[in-house]
Amino acid sequence: MGTSRKKGTGAVDASLRRLDDRHRALLATVATLGLVLRGAIARRLTRCGHPACRCHADPPLLHGPYYIWTRKVAGKTVTAQLTPEDAARCTDWNRNMRLLDRTVRQLQALGLRAATVLRGR
Repeated sequence: MGTSRKKGTGAVDASLRRLDDRHRALLATVATLGLVLRGAIARRLTRCGHPACRCHADPPLLHGPYYIWTRKVAGKTVTAQLTPEDAARCTDWNRNMRLLDRTVRQLQALGLRAATVLRGR
């Protein structure tokens, strides 16, 4: 009985080492991320309220593009208009945020797998 228990412990230790290695690799990914920005960046074309404007023609020539950053602050939606240059930067930062969120979910999944491995001893 003692021998099989040692093998089980060795297998558990090996599994935990692999999970820890993956955990450290994911943390290294986080360390390379640039700035992060929560919210959404949208490109909008709009119509104005002047009936004789080109935006009401057939076909319409809409105003814009306008770049809008929308996010939640204290449960309320906050919107800000961005320049095209700022929108490009914010889009990159927003992409970093999505990668960070995905990586955190993967880290959480690794922790769950490690706990499951321990319970299976």
